[in-house]
Amino acid sequence: MREMDELVGRDGGAPEGRRLRYAPRVTRLARMSRRPQILWAVCACVVACSGLVAGLRAEVGAAEANGGPWCVPYEGNGIPPGSGIPPWGFHATQSFKHGASGSSHGWGNINLNTDRISGKICQTLYGGGQSGRMISVRLGPRILYHSHVAVMWGYPGNVVKAPIKVISSTDSKCKVGTLGHVTMYASYNNVKSDSIQFFLGSGCLDGSRLYHGGAQKVNAQVPPL
Repeated sequence: MREMDELVGRDGGAPEGRRLRYAPRVTRLARMSRRPQILWAVCACVVACSGLVAGLRAEVGAAEANGGPWCVPYEGNGIPPGSGIPPWGFHATQSFKHGASGSSHGWGNINLNTDRISGKICQTLYGGGQSGRMISVRLGPRILYHSHVAVMWGYPGNVVKAPIKVISSTDSKCKVGTLGHVTMYASYNNVKSDSIQFFLGSGCLDGSRLYHGGAQKVNAQVPPL
């Protein structure tokens, strides 16, 4: 005890002329005791950030799986905005059997010289004993067939056939990644008898629909114009 008293002093301070040998050790111990706390704080931050990123990805995935942002409802009467010349575009509504109905719209770019096409199409179906469901598809990249002298519904016009791939769907049977094709037809010579027809693979057969009619039902722009 005498040695300890001499080291720390009778009054609790360092004795005159002597160095306090244990203070540095206490400081090092204090620093070491704080290291686990810092490490835990860093780990907690990493976990929290990872959870935030995962949550954002889940929200984006859920949005796409539920038709958004690809299938924003279109309330116009003609070809969707952005479908300038020469890009393709259309807007269509149709009544089907068994009380079902549907609407579809899409637009994108096309180059007939290189047989390339791009863009998206949204289709919304109602009724028919089922709740409303949306299917969104991406076109391209290559055109399967096109003609400036096609004849459909008894009238000459332009036709483009392109592959499609489902990129979002609210129909539990229609899975993302399902393949198919679409045929887009636009009549000319002051005649409006346009059509859009979807051909989709197994699971998405409910989305294999034909839209056909005059300008009030189907308004399509299919190059060349």
